[in-house]
Amino acid sequence: MLPIADSFEHDYQGCEIRYGRGRVADLGDALAERDIGDALVVCGSNVGANDDLMDPIREGLGDRFAGVFDGTTPDKRVEEAFDLLAARAEAGADCLVAVGGGSSLDVARQATLLDVDGRDLADLRADAEAGGDALGDLAPGVDPEIPFVAIPTTFAGADLSTGGSLEVLAADASPTGQPLTVSGGGAMPAIDLADPALFETTPRSALAGSAMNGFNKGIETPYAADASPVSDATALHGTRLLRDALPHVAGDRPADLAATDRAVIGALLVQLGRKISVIHAFGHGFARRYDVQQGAVHAVVAPHVLAYLFDEIDASRRALANGLGVATAGRDDAAIAEDVVSEVAAVRDSLRVPSRLRDLDPVEEDDFPAIAEYIADDWSMDRAPEALDATPEAIAGVLREAW
Repeated sequence: MLPIADSFEHDYQGCEIRYGRGRVADLGDALAERDIGDALVVCGSNVGANDDLMDPIREGLGDRFAGVFDGTTPDKRVEEAFDLLAARAEAGADCLVAVGGGSSLDVARQATLLDVDGRDLADLRADAEAGGDALGDLAPGVDPEIPFVAIPTTFAGADLSTGGSLEVLAADASPTGQPLTVSGGGAMPAIDLADPALFETTPRSALAGSAMNGFNKGIETPYAADASPVSDATALHGTRLLRDALPHVAGDRPADLAATDRAVIGALLVQLGRKISVIHAFGHGFARRYDVQQGAVHAVVAPHVLAYLFDEIDASRRALANGLGVATAGRDDAAIAEDVVSEVAAVRDSLRVPSRLRDLDPVEEDDFPAIAEYIADDWSMDRAPEALDATPEAIAGVLREAW
């Protein structure tokens, strides 16, 4: 087992990653170093009611704590971001501290872009009703003025990112019959605070739901069209750490503090230079049709998508084998591919997540042709391996295998 550091800092695209148990106690000092004043904590209602998590954050901020906005939801509606900006103005806060999973982190990040975009809620809805293209991006070419800090407490891998879409029109109000969203490529968080002790305040069910989403970021990067030895290195080491640690942290094996430390570092590593593509396209395709948790979709489809890729192309199977502990010396490509798929399925099966599409309540087999069209057209497929011809018909076949 490779050693890991107890604590470290790393600059990534202008974001200072601060990792270590108890690092939340230094949060106020970290803001002071950047001349950032009071902070409004951003979270969902469940996180806001979790005193084991919130008390250390309040104490870490000290006199820079300006209050809590606990109005984010998994729906990530644009109204939540506007409500957040109003709460920030009322509190007189200088920055946002987003705590929890991808929903809170995405809402806070995109709120900093709404702040400089210039459009209000009515403008965005009018643009959405005029057609999805009219929405465009939030604040293109404009840097946010409100700094924000990310404090992840799940393994979704949404902290080291500039993305995250907000729903402007729900499917039943949309002219296309699908949810219409808006997003922009804003600045990275000023600080990404990764404190394993905070992850341990999150229920295992929530960690399991996020685990495959983060795990798949490491799996996808090596076979992406624009992968490099540098992105391979962080992705494969992160995958190695997550493979061993997630069953203890979010699965059915005994809890282990050291495993939490390794899982948090693994979740950081798979985000550095991440290159999401085919598996995430499947998740996005289902999101366009149903209100379904992305981690659940990722859990079901990942082994099946990998099996499909290996049937069609090489898909960096030997690199993935290295990250998953699969022997390669003297073995043929087919055997290696089979074991890689089995290892991914084993991680999935150790978690409390579904393993079949039929186990996801809103999903209907008759919808597969439409979902396959969405997947084939998803922006994530731009990074699919160049030799892959991912037709809607082939994708529908993968969905049937996962049914």
